[in-house]
Amino acid sequence: MQPSPVYSEYPRKLTTQELELMLFILPEERAGYHAYRQQIQELVVIGEGRRGKGEIILGKENESPNFDEPLTPVFAYGVIETTFGNISVTAREISLEQASIEIVSSKGESIPATFEELRRWTYSTWMPGAPCPQCSTPVRETLIRTDAQEQLTLALCKHDKRIWVYEGHRQIVRLIPVTNFYNELMLNKNIRDPSIALDSRLLFSMLDSYSDADLTHAFKAYNKLKVKIHMQGEIQTSNEIPQGIVSKLKRFFTT
Repeated sequence: MQPSPVYSEYPRKLTTQELELMLFILPEERAGYHAYRQQIQELVVIGEGRRGKGEIILGKENESPNFDEPLTPVFAYGVIETTFGNISVTAREISLEQASIEIVSSKGESIPATFEELRRWTYSTWMPGAPCPQCSTPVRETLIRTDAQEQLTLALCKHDKRIWVYEGHRQIVRLIPVTNFYNELMLNKNIRDPSIALDSRLLFSMLDSYSDADLTHAFKAYNKLKVKIHMQGEIQTSNEIPQGIVSKLKRFFTT
């Protein structure tokens, strides 16, 4: 891969390498990522991000990076595995017409102009029923519905210890922080033993002990505290019986 020349002043255009790696984690055929591409097509690199070398900020040509707002959630993530190490690529949600794109080496070194690529993978292309993009092993899936007929798929990979959610209506995948999710799971299960409740690593070794309803309750609580996905309607859990069915059962048992 041949990058464009590196510029030392801002604003500037994305290099060929930056552009190719960024678009790799934003598959155009998926509605949500296509919309992201559309939003950033008029933006340029206006500076370095708060996380330092490797993070660039895209914005309007006459603007400076806005660091007054909190760091936005991850929108897309992927990895390029090479003979010199891994390159991680992260795109964060757009806020105030600015986007953070982070392209870094796992070794903390500068990415060379040319390198031998072994393989690449991204969560952005994952679909329900598919294996984990990173390790290719089957994942635990829980279907989540709202009363407005929206559908999400919660996925957990035991091997890589990752959690993500697939938004069916936008065809995008969002990573979920393990610790925050596990905290809500413990609260919903009323587990107070510190040796269990404070060790989020146990989520994956004990995953089979949790029902789909448990995982759905945990995601519902987490998403209320730290809104990851804006949805229409309320999330329904598998143990919530619609009122219409309750009424029919009452009539059946009282006649």
